[in-house]
Amino acid sequence: MTDRRALVTGATNGVGRVVAKRLGREGWLVLVHGRDQVRGAQVLSDIEADGGRARFYRADLSSMGGVRALAATLAQDHPRLHLLINNAGIGFGSPGADRQESRDRFELRFAVNYLAPFLLTRLLLPNVLAAAPARIVNVASIGQRDIDFNDLQMDRRYSGIDAYRQAKLALIMFTFDLAEEIEDRGVTVNALHPATFMDTFMVREAGGAPMSTVDDGADAIMNLAVSEETRGRTGGYYDGLRPTPARAQAYDETVRERLRQVSFELTGAP
Repeated sequence: MTDRRALVTGATNGVGRVVAKRLGREGWLVLVHGRDQVRGAQVLSDIEADGGRARFYRADLSSMGGVRALAATLAQDHPRLHLLINNAGIGFGSPGADRQESRDRFELRFAVNYLAPFLLTRLLLPNVLAAAPARIVNVASIGQRDIDFNDLQMDRRYSGIDAYRQAKLALIMFTFDLAEEIEDRGVTVNALHPATFMDTFMVREAGGAPMSTVDDGADAIMNLAVSEETRGRTGGYYDGLRPTPARAQAYDETVRERLRQVSFELTGAP
């Protein structure tokens, strides 16, 4: 497995960090993404201390330019990418917090939790297909909200919780679409809710009480990323280790087609 390469976004803290370290112990070359150079260096040190190999890639995924720069560097450094885990994201925010925008003037949670993984995946898809058999895992949430195309950026009525949930449902829709698009090309695409209220900064910032651990969430992500039991399974949504239905809107082909068109327009993805 020494030539197997895995990209984990948001790998410098929380469940992403645990997953990155586990992959390192299993012999993968781990491509660690994060925004903080110091924390990135610490993750690399942890992986190498366990006998693994890793490289750090710094990027701010709230910027579509940052996503494009990251993808360009990764595509050049790694012509074959065997595993892509889109884990980076931001939570509800503090209770009652005002609406925030990304550098591109998108609602921040929609930008980071959906548009960024959409664009990054589209840009790196040739590298993933070149590595087949390969896998893509999108870290979504059991908290999902129907997409309102009349207020997609939540300019009129804002809620951090609703913004987060809408973006996560969009990510699940993208998962289903991409799985159909590349069916029979040796790449599986699945989404999951790793665990409920893990003991992370994201949960504490929102005022929630942890109900599970990051190790619980890492177990679920690793199940889709490397498990023999999920080999060849694609186009699914999982609650932890169990396949389960997503919100009904995710199966509406008309809604998915509209989201797909909007996503390409907003990101300029290939």
